[in-house]
Amino acid sequence: MKRARVAYAGAIHPASEYYGQLKLADGRIVNEQDVVWLPPVEPRTVFALGLNYADHAKELDFKAPEEPLAFLKGPNTFIGHRGQTRRPADAAYMHYECELAVIIGKKTKNIKKEEAFKYVSGYTIANDYAIRDYLENYYRPNLKVKNRDTCTPIGPWLVDSEDIPDPSNLSIKTYVNGKLTQEGNTKDMIFGIADLIEYFSSFMTLSPGDIILTGTPEGLADTAVGDEIITEIEGIGKLVSTIVGDDIFTEGGDRPHLKIHN
Repeated sequence: MKRARVAYAGAIHPASEYYGQLKLADGRIVNEQDVVWLPPVEPRTVFALGLNYADHAKELDFKAPEEPLAFLKGPNTFIGHRGQTRRPADAAYMHYECELAVIIGKKTKNIKKEEAFKYVSGYTIANDYAIRDYLENYYRPNLKVKNRDTCTPIGPWLVDSEDIPDPSNLSIKTYVNGKLTQEGNTKDMIFGIADLIEYFSSFMTLSPGDIILTGTPEGLADTAVGDEIITEIEGIGKLVSTIVGDDIFTEGGDRPHLKIHN
């Protein structure tokens, strides 16, 4: 099943896909364009992987890591489908990163990879934008690169794990204004999903709602204000986001607001 979380008529609703529309938990059927899409899960601890595709590491002139290159992300970074991501005025190069997001469904510790998929509740799509200007190096992504407000759209759907029989063989695509710019497959991960769950659970407890962002393949490109970015993963759906500039943000705020002109 494909599940979502949306805001509609002043409340937050669980929802599911229904013949091209959304069916709210209370039974109402609404159009996808009439809701505000939220992240399909409320993120807890979020692990992100750097250089987890060999072609991406090569693209950046780095050797593939010998163990997972991981860092954490705060919940402030996440927005939903059809959301707006802010590109700072001083950014010279800001690129998308289409990633398979793995959602942990049960509390676990010290799990071997042979048992790992029993602890996955489902999968979604993340677009983990990076502002290359702020990067110190790819082995130590800093906070200004990967923890900026609005810079990680996620969704639209949480797809149940039983509906994705082989998450290790899914096509990944990104489109910028309708043009295909990135294409890869999850089979090319250096550290697969089961390996990552074993690795993280070896030294810390994983809990329901934790998310593992599994990295992105090669094919990165700069984005500009006004660009529509569509990140797509086979069997999960298409996640849409739009790049916006500083001018639509109110002074002192970190979320987009409409300006009112007299």
